[in-house]
Amino acid sequence: MSKVEFQDLLDAGCHFGHLKRKWNPAMAPYIFMERNGIHIFDLHKTAAKIDEAAAAIKQIAKSGKRILFVATKKQAKEVVAERAGSVQMPYIAERWAGGMLTNFPTIRKAVKKMTAIDKMATDGTFDNMSKREKLQITRQRAKLEKNLGSIADLNRLPAALFVVDVMKENIAVREAKRLGIPVFGIVDTNSNPNDIDFVIPANDDATKSIDIILKTMVEAIAEGVAERKAEKSESEEAEAPKEKKTRVARKKKVDVAEA
Repeated sequence: MSKVEFQDLLDAGCHFGHLKRKWNPAMAPYIFMERNGIHIFDLHKTAAKIDEAAAAIKQIAKSGKRILFVATKKQAKEVVAERAGSVQMPYIAERWAGGMLTNFPTIRKAVKKMTAIDKMATDGTFDNMSKREKLQITRQRAKLEKNLGSIADLNRLPAALFVVDVMKENIAVREAKRLGIPVFGIVDTNSNPNDIDFVIPANDDATKSIDIILKTMVEAIAEGVAERKAEKSESEEAEAPKEKKTRVARKKKVDVAEA
């Protein structure tokens, strides 16, 4: 797993925090200095935290579990949709619906509703509806798709959350903590890192900063998934000769019995 480079973080603007007057004192360990009233992150610590988070997220992916990415702010929407989508991980990029985790069965019902509407469109049910009814159902489907489309195949609670801007997504963080789901988060100087299991201290407002961090996480996930597939393949290959021997032994027993 390749490690993120200090210079790349610098070029992406990961070092820029918020105005000094807006800071959260709990972020002091990650701040290098203050310049022109703005806090500057210690990128050596940021790089170390990114590597730590990437190693942990890789193991989650390797175990076959899923990570839910949450980023509803304008600067992060497209980035998270592209990056998370590239490794088939679920993501929320529009709006966090309260109870998304703590009331998961209700969310699953909404997803099933969306699936039912899709079925209506293909089994001929739509043909017997008026234009008005079709329009209403189509609008309902579009609304569900906007809010839940990316988690339509999430059949169980995620094993972890990756959050961009833990302050903006505080409801998601609270729900995850309540359920004991670990949280990975990009934490800026104005946020509280205490509820985040894997803190990544960095600029959470610049698209380039968000992208370079997500890129590293996604690469780690891809590696974890690839290693899982490789180990599974090796295991199956190792089992094949044993199964063959077992079949041969059974055949011999049958032959002896028939004789």
